[in-house]
Amino acid sequence: MANAYRLLLHGCAAIAALALGLVAVLVSFEVVARNIGLGNSPWIVEVSEYSLPLATFLIAPWLLYRNEHVRLDVLLTALPRRVARWLERGADVLGVAICAVFVGYGTKAMLDSATQGAMVLKTLVFPEWWLYLPVPFCFTVLAFEFLRRLFSAGVVAGGARHA
Repeated sequence: MANAYRLLLHGCAAIAALALGLVAVLVSFEVVARNIGLGNSPWIVEVSEYSLPLATFLIAPWLLYRNEHVRLDVLLTALPRRVARWLERGADVLGVAICAVFVGYGTKAMLDSATQGAMVLKTLVFPEWWLYLPVPFCFTVLAFEFLRRLFSAGVVAGGARHA
């Protein structure tokens, strides 16, 4: 089970990295194409707009798993170890609660959009619910990671966790 979970996190991170790499290549191509007079490709802007939040959602659980998320290590190292551990546990509980809210609202938005048959009508045309699909998925994985942290060994010297 732990290996499957790690594989899921690494898969999400790989997809995020590929999305960001694709955006970098496409934007570079767009700049070169414009400068040599080949015109522009409006779909590249849309792919970039959709890829950036997707990559952010996909990478978040992996970063939390690796303990490379944004955190206040200065505060944790300044506090007594026991207080720092409780503060971390409180942050994990809060993280689970916030993720649960996002899963609920994301699922509702996705289902409402699918039920209504809403479409994104720009250069690219596709069902709107596709945009909402990553929200409940990624926040569910993020909630599992907060739960894993909550019940793991905890804070070690310097405020970092054992992965």
